[in-house]
Amino acid sequence: MHHILTPLTSAVTYSRWLHMFIPAAAASVWFFISDAFWAPLLFAVPIGLIPAMRLEEGIQAQLLLTPSERGRPDASIAAAPSSSWAERWRTVLWLEVRLLISAGAILALWLPVASIELVLSAAGRPPGGLAEGLDPHWWNVLLAPLPIVPLLVLVVLGGRLSTAAARWLLGPSPTDRLTVLEGLTEELLERNRMARELHDSIGHALTVAVVQAGAARTANDPAFTERALAAIEETGRDALEDLERVLRVLRESGTPVSRRPTLAEAERLLDSARSSGAQVDARVSGNLGLVPAPVSREGYRILQESLTNVLRHAGPVSVRVTIAVDDGRLELEVANPLSGAAGLPGSGSGLRGIRERAALLGGKARTESREDEWRVSVSLPLDGIRWSDAVHRSSGR
Repeated sequence: MHHILTPLTSAVTYSRWLHMFIPAAAASVWFFISDAFWAPLLFAVPIGLIPAMRLEEGIQAQLLLTPSERGRPDASIAAAPSSSWAERWRTVLWLEVRLLISAGAILALWLPVASIELVLSAAGRPPGGLAEGLDPHWWNVLLAPLPIVPLLVLVVLGGRLSTAAARWLLGPSPTDRLTVLEGLTEELLERNRMARELHDSIGHALTVAVVQAGAARTANDPAFTERALAAIEETGRDALEDLERVLRVLRESGTPVSRRPTLAEAERLLDSARSSGAQVDARVSGNLGLVPAPVSREGYRILQESLTNVLRHAGPVSVRVTIAVDDGRLELEVANPLSGAAGLPGSGSGLRGIRERAALLGGKARTESREDEWRVSVSLPLDGIRWSDAVHRSSGR
């Protein structure tokens, strides 16, 4: 019994009933003009062929038939104009089905009227409408609840039938599904990229702060301590800017974000490593201005993570940085001496992030120990970035 009555307590049951009444109201206006019941069905053909009609019907169906799915990218009812003749004819068929279902809504209007007529007939008034023909008797009042039963059945079943028809005829096309899938994939990649970026930026800032603070504590030199504090302040400010930019993107979808750093600003990273005590020998060849923005931005983050790993696992040691633009590729290498176990990098998400960044751009990343050195070597193509540009179009201003 509880299972039967549950739909009657749901708000969506009555919003679906309202959806059934909308075409019924339009058809009723026509019947005041003419008794040609087939005319609305014929008139629905040219109306349904209008591309915008699918959008209007989809929005209305989402609002009244499936309100829980409203605005969701994976909604079972699409809210988009017709993009093909097949979608136009499906919209026509939907309008025809909707008009036929509205006939049940018109019938539902007469059922509560029949209940009222039965109650009035108990007072001696001859009943009319659906109860016409019954003799007026007092026991007719006992029959008054009976029309309510088919009314409730029409409300529930009619709403479910309308919803099923809308999902079948107004559901997303393969093109719509592909567009949604591409959007969800892009959003996932963007969030993954922002997570890596936060890891690189914040991890670099914390590593520099720890190394600088430790060096200042042991140096017992006021001048060195002042330089260390200045380096910590600058690195922390840069990390806060990165954090604020990413959080702004997460809070306000579609809001333009501030410019992300590129390899043209690599000197900032090198100076930060030098201020932490590392001896950085940097060699740059080729024109960094020829590096496309997506490659240059990811190259900056790869360099940042590589230097962070050196400071975290090897400390303030000598570092050799090579950046070369040649033959349509960006070659980046960071090498530092191995000093026992301390010189080996960890197996956390840092190296994995480097490999993921390189793979996203169609490049390769290699990490290895060779000739008493730990080396991170990355090779990125400068022309195979079409997918990366799509992933970064909302973030790479």
